[in-house]
Amino acid sequence: MAQIKRKYIDSHWLVFVFQGMVALLFGCLTLFTGSENSRGLIPMIGIFLLSLAVIEFANSVYRSYNQEGWLVSTAVAVFDAIFGLLMLFAINEGMTWHLVIMTIYTILRGIFELLIGFRTTIDPTDRFIWCLCGVCGLVFGIVIFNSGHLANVDFVRFFGAYMLILGVCSLIYSFDNREQQREDRQARSAAAQKTRKVKAPSHSAKVPKLSKKA
Repeated sequence: MAQIKRKYIDSHWLVFVFQGMVALLFGCLTLFTGSENSRGLIPMIGIFLLSLAVIEFANSVYRSYNQEGWLVSTAVAVFDAIFGLLMLFAINEGMTWHLVIMTIYTILRGIFELLIGFRTTIDPTDRFIWCLCGVCGLVFGIVIFNSGHLANVDFVRFFGAYMLILGVCSLIYSFDNREQQREDRQARSAAAQKTRKVKAPSHSAKVPKLSKKA
């Protein structure tokens, strides 16, 4: 198995399951809703981003409890929470505010995912999934920014389409991550057993008995 650098990508696989399910739910609600006004969807986006923040905060607590790197998870949680609150506070603002906030969020998240793909793993499957999400984030961020001249709800639907892709990729990665963690545990167990077998003779060596004099 390819060596994996133990950073953010080694969060518990259930974290990516929850993220994927929330993103899929939000993407479906956004794409298939009958609303034609972006203001009706902005609270949904804010709640969705806050939900991602809660999941990441839980991930940060889990990683700190296991004495693993928790700083990145905390930073991602704060990032999602800030943009979630911005969306909620900007409910009564114009469409331009909504468009700019979603554009910045999508592009920054895409950049983060590209960094994760190129700097935290050499496994080709992991790298492909993270880089795919990163490229989609950059592309959809540009599309959202350039869609201001379209109908009010179109740029929100583009954001929902990006989240739909992110949700599918998160679910795929969660199962791949689970398999890698299982293989990693098996490898550590086998290495520990091998170490015990090597050390066993030195501990079990018998001390020669001294002959008694008549």
